[in-house]
Amino acid sequence: MMENKDYMGRTLVVLVWTMIGCFALYGLPDELWGHKIKRVDLFSDIRLNPNTRKAALDSIKQVLSLPDTLQIDTVALRTSVVEATGMDTTSLQQRDSLYNRRYAATATDSAASRIQDFSPGHIGLKRFFRAINDRHKMDRPVRIAFMGDSFIEGDIMVSDFRSLMQKQFGGRGVGFVPVTSVTAQFRPTVNQAASGWKTWSMIHDQSHDYVLPGMLFEAEKEQATIQMKNTNRHPELPEVETVQLYYMANRNTRMQLVLNQSTDTISRQLAPTDRITRNISEGQITEASYTFTQVEGFQALGVALEDRSGMVVDNFSLRGNSGMILERFDRQRCRQWSEVRPYDLIVLQYGLNVISEDMLDYGWYRARMIEVVRHLRECFPDTDILLLSVTDRSHLEDGVYQTMPEVLAMLHTQQQIARRAGIPFWNMFAAMGGENSMVRYVENNWASKDYTHFSFRGGRELANALMKALLTEKEFYDEAEKTLR
Repeated sequence: MMENKDYMGRTLVVLVWTMIGCFALYGLPDELWGHKIKRVDLFSDIRLNPNTRKAALDSIKQVLSLPDTLQIDTVALRTSVVEATGMDTTSLQQRDSLYNRRYAATATDSAASRIQDFSPGHIGLKRFFRAINDRHKMDRPVRIAFMGDSFIEGDIMVSDFRSLMQKQFGGRGVGFVPVTSVTAQFRPTVNQAASGWKTWSMIHDQSHDYVLPGMLFEAEKEQATIQMKNTNRHPELPEVETVQLYYMANRNTRMQLVLNQSTDTISRQLAPTDRITRNISEGQITEASYTFTQVEGFQALGVALEDRSGMVVDNFSLRGNSGMILERFDRQRCRQWSEVRPYDLIVLQYGLNVISEDMLDYGWYRARMIEVVRHLRECFPDTDILLLSVTDRSHLEDGVYQTMPEVLAMLHTQQQIARRAGIPFWNMFAAMGGENSMVRYVENNWASKDYTHFSFRGGRELANALMKALLTEKEFYDEAEKTLR
């Protein structure tokens, strides 16, 4: 009698290996030995139809080409500007008229070449430009806080923007650097090391009071150290006039500081405090090494390397930050921070972490970010705010990388945030070249193969474009000040 064999086990093994093979084929690169490869996609039937995505992309592009229908309470916005600046309504209307006349002659001017100022009277950068013009009369540098997510971490884009600003308006140094960060090992604009610290970040923690850096560091070991050394990444970096330690709590800590590997040690007893405080040392500084003892209760923020005048651009990047958590900045701490480190401009670069495939409605994000802008104005009432849009981001569609429709949806949302909040806006998507520009950036090695993040070379392109846009806007400001004096 023949024995019935059970082939079920073998069948399952074959099926498993077949699936593994299909997943492996899906993981193949887009190009192999110079030949394009079309991926095997097991989930193609359940993904959003490419024609549907194209229709969504076309629909959003049509919306972007039309006047924005978002309802704005222009009376309330103008009233708030009048109260905040002391300017009368007539002056604001005159500036609006001058602004419209100036750009009417260049109606074909692309959004990439200039900043759109949605503030009444187009005074959204007035305080910043005034500080630049009066910088020789000030007893401090003109400061910019550049806030963003992983897009700018490692000083991508910001380092070149900083260098351009310092070449144009003076100043040296990398500015503020946190005690340590995830970018400490590969940030080329400063060499840093630290030991003996517990790190707190507002990304994961809600139990501490946070300000612009979004991080704080609690000394947990005797002989806690911070080491900072300038680099020659840009001509403005190797030597600075001051090194400044920032901390927000201290009981009885003693600081020892060695500058430029000198045999002399600066030893200081830090005064007890529960306020944000800075300790300044001056000289021709190339590097600084701090050691702290009696550290119980000592909370540090970071170290700034900069000149006493000119321009300073601080990079406050936090990986995974959508921008919405800035609403949790502590008002009192922010006022303390401004007393020791005032800013003339805050730049907001967010949105890429929010974009999700098949999500085209970001009204919820618009509402939250409008509140963020309002909160920042309360925290930093003497500081202008500039909002940057998302850049292009591509995904694979039928074997070809194309702009995600969700990118344009977020771009539209961010324009609405700026309009509703009455702040200046710069379109980085347009500055890159618009739709599908990320493909060109990747081909030029200006962006990584994730078709999202930039290389330093790509960051330099955007830094140059932003600098040009700011200088163009400053021309209008200078003209308005002269004409409407």
